[in-house]
Amino acid sequence: MANPDTTTARLEAKPEGFGSVLRTALARGVVRRALFLSFFISVLGLVTPIFVLQVYDRVIFHAGLSTLYGLVVGVVLAAVFDYVLKQYRARIYQSLGVRLDVVTTEALFKRLLHLPLAELERQPSAHWQSLFRDLELVRARFAGPIALLLVDLPFVLLSVALILVIAAPLGWVIAVIVVAFLLLAWASSRKAKMRAGEEKQAQLSRDGQVTEFASARQVVKAQVLDETVTRRWREAQHQSIEATLQRSVSTDRYRDLGQMLAQGATILMVTVGALAILNQEMTMGALIAANMLSGRVTGPLNMLVGQWRTLVAYRQARARLDALFQSPIEKSGGSVPLAESKGELEIQHLQFRYPGAVNDVLVALNGRVGPGGLHGLVGPNGSGKTTLLKILAALYEPSEGRVLLDGADVAQFARRDLAQWIGYLPQAVQPFAGTIRENITMAWPQATDDDVRRAAGRAYALEFIHDLPDGFDSQMGEFGLKLSAGQRQRIALAGVLVRDPPILLLDEPTSDLDREAEAGLRDELHALSRHGHTILIVTHSAVLLSVCDGIIALRKDGRLRAAGSAGDVLPELGLVRTDGATE
Repeated sequence: MANPDTTTARLEAKPEGFGSVLRTALARGVVRRALFLSFFISVLGLVTPIFVLQVYDRVIFHAGLSTLYGLVVGVVLAAVFDYVLKQYRARIYQSLGVRLDVVTTEALFKRLLHLPLAELERQPSAHWQSLFRDLELVRARFAGPIALLLVDLPFVLLSVALILVIAAPLGWVIAVIVVAFLLLAWASSRKAKMRAGEEKQAQLSRDGQVTEFASARQVVKAQVLDETVTRRWREAQHQSIEATLQRSVSTDRYRDLGQMLAQGATILMVTVGALAILNQEMTMGALIAANMLSGRVTGPLNMLVGQWRTLVAYRQARARLDALFQSPIEKSGGSVPLAESKGELEIQHLQFRYPGAVNDVLVALNGRVGPGGLHGLVGPNGSGKTTLLKILAALYEPSEGRVLLDGADVAQFARRDLAQWIGYLPQAVQPFAGTIRENITMAWPQATDDDVRRAAGRAYALEFIHDLPDGFDSQMGEFGLKLSAGQRQRIALAGVLVRDPPILLLDEPTSDLDREAEAGLRDELHALSRHGHTILIVTHSAVLLSVCDGIIALRKDGRLRAAGSAGDVLPELGLVRTDGATE
């Protein structure tokens, strides 16, 4: 019977999103101190215009030298104090930036590690890499120039209020200027939102071409695909440049409009102020001080117009990160693990369909494998053999039905627990840079030397490792390219065997091996199957099929064709000659 709650049981939703990570990184005390300092810095910024006002209206008009000396001492002290406060605020934001980097990058990396395999495969590599660049936008928002701008913006009202006090006739002028800048910022935001999305997609496409070339560089060189790769790169690069250019043109246009508006604000302030002076409604010192204060108003507002692209990019990055952190992850714990697995796998009414696909890959499968024995999984290309193996390894969630391990639904177990009982070797192995020993023990760092040697022996890798000058300390290189494909495959198998799981799911484990190595690995796997291990192998190898106890055959449409003992099923599939020898 189908179990609709399987996905819910194994996956855990984290509805708090990326906001919880930010709340951890943004200590409230630090943010409050930054706001407190910004207030005093803004107040000190008003000292210079007031100093100019007093000098013009009192010192010059009344020839008050003693007043001038007092004002100079006061403004110098204010400037020094302003410098000290700004340095202190800068240190606060620097430490906040470091904390943001540490907390957010670690949280993002852990989140990616706990995503289901199907979710990771749904997006290209460039997408996951771009999320770490999104964190740079988060850092800029909370600990960069944009953060200072957003903190200082509310204190623009102090400058506006002082203008109204010392130069009331200019009140309507400053109001018009503020409204004009806000309208310009709003128009800039609409254009930036559209351009930022286009630029992001174009950059992802370009970065995907680089990633693709890096992973397929051997094929590119072997088949001389230079022109094809170059053409695809140029197309992606052209789209990226075009999107960046369109965004840059839009940004430059609004930036220049902001600067022109700031110049117009100065002209309007001086013109209206001059008329007010002629009408004896304000003083010369008030006009000069108000003009200086207007710069403190238009400066942040003009910067807001120019920085709106950063704000839009941050909002889009935040949306992507929120979506990631709200998506379900694999269960991290909470189950009561099996004391010891007998090595029996059972599937009940299993069906699977890839997201967005029209047809099922696997249809109405039922059966049991183990405990113990060596079993072959065969079928034509596209019949779902690899998919079935991933479902049995709990790497994929079935669309319907369930998988049982020793009679217990695997959905109740955490990924870490399942890895102790079920060892899975993919068809395309991906070694890590490092030594052979490091690759074998990566999933089980506490493995002893005896564990490593035993695993290498079972993977039929011990002989060639001993022939290497550095043995187990030999470097594999990036993607393991210092070793042959067959050697990499056997090292990967040793990494699966080092923990000695009772169930082994192997996808074409001899595809890159020569006949001698294939025969040696066949004997090792056959011996393991006789000592309490349940082994299921996807294979087309007659060498491996010749020692299988049972065979599961799938049709091209993902349905079961035959299942039973090898002696009964192989002849039915035409894989054994009439004299009994394996073809």
